[in-house]
Amino acid sequence: MSFSRPPIPFYLTCAATIVVVWALRNIDMARFDRQDFSGADNATVRKWENRYIVGGVSVTLTCGIACGYAIAVSQDSFSELACISVTLASMISLVGRNYGSERAVLLLSSAACLPIVVGLLTLQDPYMLVLAVLILPFILTTWTMANNVRAFLYENVLAAREIATIAGQFDAALNNMTHGLFMLDGHNRIVVANERACELLRLGDKADLKDRLLSEVLEHAADRMSLGADNKDKIARQLDLLIQGKRSRALISTSQDLSLEFSANRRDNGEIVLIFEDVTARVQAEKQILQMVRFDTLTGLPSRDYFAELAHNAMLANGGHQRDVGFLLVDVAEFKHVNDTRGHIVGDKLLQAIAERLKSLAGNDAIAARLMGDEFVVFFPNKANASDLEDRIRAVHAGMRGIYVAGGFTFNMTMSAGFVIVESGDFRFEELQIKADLALSETKAKNKGGCTAFEGEMDARYLDRQKLKSDLRDALAANSLSLSYQPMFTPDGSRIECCEALARWTHPERGPVPPNVFIQLAEEMGVVTDITRYVLRQACTDCMRWPADVSVSVNLSVLDLRGDEIASIVTEALRETGLDPARLHLEVTESCLMDEPTKVQGILRDLHDRGITIAIDDFGTGYSSLSYLDALPAGIIKIDRSFVRNIREDARRFKLLRGTANLARALGLKTVVEGVETADQLQLINEFNCADLIQGYVFAAPMPASAIDALCKQGARKRATKSSSQRIA
Repeated sequence: MSFSRPPIPFYLTCAATIVVVWALRNIDMARFDRQDFSGADNATVRKWENRYIVGGVSVTLTCGIACGYAIAVSQDSFSELACISVTLASMISLVGRNYGSERAVLLLSSAACLPIVVGLLTLQDPYMLVLAVLILPFILTTWTMANNVRAFLYENVLAAREIATIAGQFDAALNNMTHGLFMLDGHNRIVVANERACELLRLGDKADLKDRLLSEVLEHAADRMSLGADNKDKIARQLDLLIQGKRSRALISTSQDLSLEFSANRRDNGEIVLIFEDVTARVQAEKQILQMVRFDTLTGLPSRDYFAELAHNAMLANGGHQRDVGFLLVDVAEFKHVNDTRGHIVGDKLLQAIAERLKSLAGNDAIAARLMGDEFVVFFPNKANASDLEDRIRAVHAGMRGIYVAGGFTFNMTMSAGFVIVESGDFRFEELQIKADLALSETKAKNKGGCTAFEGEMDARYLDRQKLKSDLRDALAANSLSLSYQPMFTPDGSRIECCEALARWTHPERGPVPPNVFIQLAEEMGVVTDITRYVLRQACTDCMRWPADVSVSVNLSVLDLRGDEIASIVTEALRETGLDPARLHLEVTESCLMDEPTKVQGILRDLHDRGITIAIDDFGTGYSSLSYLDALPAGIIKIDRSFVRNIREDARRFKLLRGTANLARALGLKTVVEGVETADQLQLINEFNCADLIQGYVFAAPMPASAIDALCKQGARKRATKSSSQRIA
């Protein structure tokens, strides 16, 4: 083996080639770095990969050729050692430099190693042959390593990409939440915050919140929102209780137009997820609903239930000290007349004006409310236990009376009131209201427009009245009522034309109960139509036993004409008894016509069209009598007994009676004069022909149905006797 130096020009050429290729690759890589691959396709990527491999193969092939030349041609030990060492050393990081690219690693390793294998084989030495064969596994091992590295890198790149995608999605979801979110570590430092949290609390950039204490962040938020020290402490206490798990939720109002609801969830690792949302709309809606529930929408005064709550709170606020308290109930007299004549809009404005005055009169010393309709109530807690409580109550009532202007109209309003004063220890809201209502009822009955204090006997009368109502209900169920009839005679008293049916109730303990008492009770109880049904059926039955020229008259209540049953009740009574409709008269008072006149007129016209006679009872005592004569299908008017009283002494009253009778005849109506009690009254009425029929004690008092039949027969015999005498004469 020769140890002479190899020719320098060959190795210099190889070195120069490597330098040139290295320079060209650097230039190419610079171009690669400037390239925009955002829209690159697979062909572009493959082209740049091929250019990279060509450059790499050029370097490794030059090194490999130098090694093969040193082994096969120069056979210089130093050249062999230097070339092979440099070439194999460059192969150490081949896999890593090429990111496990199988093709690149295989081509580069083959370009470097195959010339060495060829050089070793040309020596035809067994040892060199073995060495050449051992180089081939190195190429295969490098290629396998590239496969493994590429698979590893691919999996990690996918995993990193998936993690990045999930992180991006999580970040997007977190920052697009409608809720604010803080994640706190075990020391209440903020680990995660979303943009909504910063927006709701006016905190700026969420990045600035990282690792800051929650208390510091909230302090900063409170300063940004200009909250006072009391609000800061309140918010801090609420959130502290929430984080400690002592409360499940915390509602915090940071201002009039922002309410936040917080909830907290503690995780097993000690971290706390704090979530909060803007519930301003919900809170405002709840406040509006509460306002609607607690206050009357028309007047703005407390409603009945809230008034009771305020009264109880006022009692508790005084610490249980004994004192007198007052309860005033006020009713606006004739308010319905305002609605009927001026309309409900004006009526509502009047109620608002009354409520404003009441609030002013009550001031801070009393609690005013609207109970319902046109009723108002005032509670006087009398905290200072002043001795002039009754004077103050009466002063409020007096102040409410007088002139009101509403809807462009002026009204002089009268207020009926009742009040009760009790010791605070006896305060029972419902009892006070009942007692004040009893006093108000007393005012309406005896002193309309006045103000009456509750007295003990009112309670007794009330209980007695309730007992009487219960007994009346039992009497109706047991069919214990009866009928009496007061006949209507021709002016000469010779013949009965009609009989008025009068309901009677004999109480098992009290004896006879006046009709005006139990009929009023029945109207209050809402059972007056049951009485009307009974009277109609029984009156029609009794009338069938009388002579065919005698009719029966039945009174209808105001409530009968407000309902929808009366027409069917009348029809059913006629059908069951077989009475001719022409023999049935129905009496209505003018007060029946004041409420819902159109509806009442329709009902009466329907009954008239069925052949029933309509009579106006107590004519001249109501409103707009003459207009009703034109509007209603009336056939009879019954002149009230007030026109008959003292007609001999009172010429003016007698002129009214005569004028009414003449007007009725001019309109084709039959006239019945009620309440004729003396022969002198009868003589004067007959002298001036003021009546078609007479009803009164001058001829007969109310009597049973059997007596009517006997009286009719007696009259018939008298007429027959008189007729015979006239024929004989």
